[in-house]
Amino acid sequence: MKECSVTFLPYQQKINVPSGERLIRAALSAGVHINASCGGEGVCGKCRVLIEEGTVEGGISERLSKEDIAKGYRLACLVKVIDDIVVRIPVESSIDKSVMNLQATPRRTARIQAMDFERLKEEGHFTPPVEKIFLKLTPPDAQNNLPDVTRLVEHLKLDAGEHRLEVTLPVIRKISKVLREDNFQVTVTLERSVRESGKNIILNVQSGDRTDANYAIAMDIGTTTIYGQLVDLSTAACIGEAGDFNGQISYGEDVISRIVYAEKGAGLEQLQQVVLDTINNVLEKIFKKSKVDREDVSSITIAGNTTMTQLFLKVDPSNIRRAPYVPTASLYPPFSAKEIGLHINDHATALLYPQVSSFVGGDIVAGVMGSGMYENEELTLFLDIGTNAELVIGNKEWLACTACSAGPAFEGGGIEFGMRAAKGAIEDFSIDPYSFEPMIFTIGDVRPKGICGSGLITMAAVLFETGVINNRGKFNRDLDTPRIRMRNDIWEYVVAWKDETQLGRDIAITEPDLDNLIRAKGAIYSGCMTLLEEVGLTVDSVEKIILAGGFGSYIDLEKAMIIGLLPEVDAEKVVFIGNGSLMGARMSSLTNRIRQDVFSVTQKMTNFELSETPSYMDNYIAAMFLPHTEIEKFPRLKARMELRRAQTSV
Repeated sequence: MKECSVTFLPYQQKINVPSGERLIRAALSAGVHINASCGGEGVCGKCRVLIEEGTVEGGISERLSKEDIAKGYRLACLVKVIDDIVVRIPVESSIDKSVMNLQATPRRTARIQAMDFERLKEEGHFTPPVEKIFLKLTPPDAQNNLPDVTRLVEHLKLDAGEHRLEVTLPVIRKISKVLREDNFQVTVTLERSVRESGKNIILNVQSGDRTDANYAIAMDIGTTTIYGQLVDLSTAACIGEAGDFNGQISYGEDVISRIVYAEKGAGLEQLQQVVLDTINNVLEKIFKKSKVDREDVSSITIAGNTTMTQLFLKVDPSNIRRAPYVPTASLYPPFSAKEIGLHINDHATALLYPQVSSFVGGDIVAGVMGSGMYENEELTLFLDIGTNAELVIGNKEWLACTACSAGPAFEGGGIEFGMRAAKGAIEDFSIDPYSFEPMIFTIGDVRPKGICGSGLITMAAVLFETGVINNRGKFNRDLDTPRIRMRNDIWEYVVAWKDETQLGRDIAITEPDLDNLIRAKGAIYSGCMTLLEEVGLTVDSVEKIILAGGFGSYIDLEKAMIIGLLPEVDAEKVVFIGNGSLMGARMSSLTNRIRQDVFSVTQKMTNFELSETPSYMDNYIAAMFLPHTEIEKFPRLKARMELRRAQTSV
């Protein structure tokens, strides 16, 4: 079979592939990321590439203008390589890792904090799942010639009050040498059982006093990004952190695409290896920054959604996407980090947050635990907003949860110029109500190259309040402005002219973009309303709303209410906690009480499948307007709009 060379610019990456190979697959094999939020179906238009040299077959789509096609632009997922080619990945199609260090501007500082170190000590809960204990053992002699392991166990019982102990084989292999390195002064690493009646496991022994060097890793495995923190278990301080894009995004940007890929051939093994590579890369960054010896890391606590958890463990996720939507397991036992391929050390223990259902996973359980809502009396609504939105309602007495598919709009998918929150993304927007000229602000204060999710919400809210669009997301075509125009039979508003952008093209928001946004916000709002109705409550009953997740931290609360993404409530009720999954993982690494509590929390968390709940569709249809078919549900917005109409009619 003929082979063709493919060179990817600006990365200078070259690979040989069989003739007929899809270009998106060639990029994947070469380790070059090209955005493809539709999973390679050719419908999102995000994988634009420029064929600079050579000939290809296919790649032409209605997502490309005639001018773009003439210049050599193609969609990578539709291109077949039939010759040696040189391909340039334009800025809008590549991944921008600067987002790991340069995020959008948070709208509000979180008012919920994870339990602090002093509080843990005061309440007697500072007992990390994995702890170090220093012992001075009595050296053996003719009268006291107990085996080394027995000697260690006896001293743990007598000197430290530790009972129900179990020793691992690696400890038995090294103990004789370690005990004699510092005259039988030794530090024991002990993994505590989550059950009071369970056994505590001796994981490691080190010569001398190493109790001041005891660390844990907290890790959030997200669908898009993976973040980790190194926690000092002596002070509870975070002494190093890092993040990276989950390498699995090259195989599909949503969980369903990845489940489908996992079902093909060696797909499951590939996806596990890719996420392990990403996690190990994050670990490498953390250890390099902190200069901590891997030997002193005792545990890694991991939280992720149900699909990410099963892919990480190489557990078949097929049934997650099929009715009746059953995950393989809800609880996972502790296991050796080395056993699964994590680059820490031979004895570090991996602890995973449990799942509730196929679409309410360990990341949400971790957020509930980390935020403390499960132990408070206030009736609280917890929302984690992304491609999927997970919701939990309840307090210390009871909890109910659900998940709804919002679609990729908030991550930039399905939006012509949509993108993740990275440098150049439009994150804020205002408009002159008379000239209809915009003012935009981008992440990093550079020329725009797209619109991120929080910017899209703000843009839609401003356009709606100023009358540029109506409650169905259609443009007012009678306004005197060149920015409202029809292009390719689609009405749009030009946010930035081409000479003002990084793309050399006008950046616009279109009516199909607004349709996708309305569907996404409608799914979340109707999910909230349905969950409240199912437990016999109303919005007025809710005393606190917690917004979690990276995206949730950057939403303009007022604008989210204007478009009907969130119910209209007093701003004082809403708090932002950022990455609740990482917060919960960190808390679990500090106190074994979290691990003990999490079992009872998941057992009392009632899950509702919205697809099986008749009222959901009614609520969804009613929410397919800005902000809603019943404007009375948003009284403050209604009053402002009536006042504006009165002022403009004078």
